[in-house]
Amino acid sequence: MMGHLDGKVIIVTGASRGIGAAAAAELASAGATVVLTARDGRLTEQVAQSIGGAASARACDVSNYAAFAGLVAETKARFGRLDALINNAGVIDPIAPVAESDPAIWARDIEINLIGAYHAIRAVLPGMLAAGGGSIVNLSSGAAIKPQQGWSAYCSAKAGLHMLTRAVALETEATGVRVFGFQPGTTDTDMQVQIRASGINPISQIPRQNLTPVAHPAAAIVYLCTAAADDLNGQEFSLRDDAFRARLGLA
Repeated sequence: MMGHLDGKVIIVTGASRGIGAAAAAELASAGATVVLTARDGRLTEQVAQSIGGAASARACDVSNYAAFAGLVAETKARFGRLDALINNAGVIDPIAPVAESDPAIWARDIEINLIGAYHAIRAVLPGMLAAGGGSIVNLSSGAAIKPQQGWSAYCSAKAGLHMLTRAVALETEATGVRVFGFQPGTTDTDMQVQIRASGINPISQIPRQNLTPVAHPAAAIVYLCTAAADDLNGQEFSLRDDAFRARLGLA
């Protein structure tokens, strides 16, 4: 997809590691200017420096709407536009049965995974509507539609994000704004290290060598930011879908 995103400006949340960091690097390789953001500003800056001149980093917590809205305003002031949002920030904690879960940590999961995703959409959407277009890629999960033991907060948040994707798609129909729900599957990230350590539910039993490399969802995210994905607007789909993998040239 080299050069497919020349001139585009894209914000990537949760970009300090994992899928977010890999996606930011691939977006930059495709020609985009990328703004990486995560709570860990130091680590995010390191990732941006490894990508090079097309990338910059800002520390920001998506659960703070005013902070994220400020980041969006700063991005548009600096680069003159904003073309896409990669809504990737997320946490898995608490990994625990509901009866044993910490209410504060459970609420924090919803605050980041669902409310934070809403904050990011709310901050970028008016500008995209005014500009007559833009792309929003919400990082979903199979947990949005299939519950897993010990993941009640994560599953609930991703189920909410699935419905938020559909609601935004309904409200932005025929405006030029595109929104996607993308399930990357079990990917080799730090979150999977936590999951394997917990020993709870079948996902924790998947051997590391069977996990998807981050390069695959990163390539999918780049694809979704191009016009080639126009026919997928408003849908939620998985990297496990054979037809979608064929679009990406993945076996």
